[in-house]
Amino acid sequence: MNPDAAQLWRAPRWQLALLLACLGMLGPFSIDTYLPAFDGIARSVGATPVQMQQTLSSYLLGFAVMNLFHGALADSFGRRPVVLTGIAAFTLASVGCALADTIGQLVFWRAVQGMCAGVGMVVSRAIIRDMFPPADAQRVMSQVTIYFGVAPAVAPMIGGWLFVQGDWHVIFWFLAALGAALWLANWRLLPETLHATQRQSFHPMHLLRGYWSMARSARFMTLVLASGIPFNGMFMYVLAAPVFLGRHLALGPTEFWWFFVLTIAGIMGGAWLSGRLAGRIKPRHQIRHGFLIMVLVSLFNMLANAWFEPHWAWAMLPIAIFAFGWALMVPVVTLLVLDLHPDRRGMASSVQACIGSLANAAVAGALVPLVMHSPLALAVTSAVLMGVGLAAWVWVKPRLATD
Repeated sequence: MNPDAAQLWRAPRWQLALLLACLGMLGPFSIDTYLPAFDGIARSVGATPVQMQQTLSSYLLGFAVMNLFHGALADSFGRRPVVLTGIAAFTLASVGCALADTIGQLVFWRAVQGMCAGVGMVVSRAIIRDMFPPADAQRVMSQVTIYFGVAPAVAPMIGGWLFVQGDWHVIFWFLAALGAALWLANWRLLPETLHATQRQSFHPMHLLRGYWSMARSARFMTLVLASGIPFNGMFMYVLAAPVFLGRHLALGPTEFWWFFVLTIAGIMGGAWLSGRLAGRIKPRHQIRHGFLIMVLVSLFNMLANAWFEPHWAWAMLPIAIFAFGWALMVPVVTLLVLDLHPDRRGMASSVQACIGSLANAAVAGALVPLVMHSPLALAVTSAVLMGVGLAAWVWVKPRLATD
């Protein structure tokens, strides 16, 4: 923690949480906002469905790869310049997308967008731990999760409205304007939170030693798995939403919003409770409560889908409760990840985000297409992913207690 933290931010804590949440929302916004315009973009530039998918996969690849470096840059050059540079590059990439008139140009600029969009999510976590002791950091992390939960619901609605009112180019002009506004807000408000004594060398060998230290740390890697893999037990339903909601639950496209509202309400409710419990119960107990909720609701989800035909009246609720359990425990696990390497919190956040992004991409590209045909298969796969995270936590918990 920065010893001068009390002087760096004198405004209410929730305002810093809101600023950092807006940074973290940049990634989901740039993924979800243009999805309603997929078909319109394809018609406009003469792209095939496979080519359109490349606009998403190139973004996700750039997002995952650069997530590995944002934090290391922030550890060496400071949080503020890395955030401002990343947002500026994102804004320029959004302008490039808006001006693109071929699918090749759009794929290129989407890749650049992805490389820049993760800077807010990665560096904001390190800033929180720079500024607050553990219990307060958990409260702020929970507030950020609450605000962050709004993005996946709002972004497609905004994108759909912009596409109807204008065309697909307007969506990327909106993202450019959002980036410019976010850059201005951080230029005026965001302090440099990395203390001068905590700066790390950017020499390649020094960086490699840091990455190697984390990669060979079983405690670090299992904590990353404990926080990131259970998320995919919920995220896979989002990825499979057109089939799960449209085919299995027989909902029309205009009724999909119920699923997203319930899921996001679960995330926001769990994050709110996580903040309320900070400092009142032991962090490990809070993680246990979160996993217990996920285990029980996963069992119910599997049994219900095995015995009954899925129906919208009950089939969406287990996913929302699962999201509640995940959001209850993930702020605590994230702080444990960062505190394993207190001198390299930016790098630790980078590695955590990179592994999480790669896991998300693997689930999206390989796992979901295999199981989305069956509600029971989805429920079982969700439980297995949660079980991987639970096993990781059970293994690492006693090893943390000895520190």
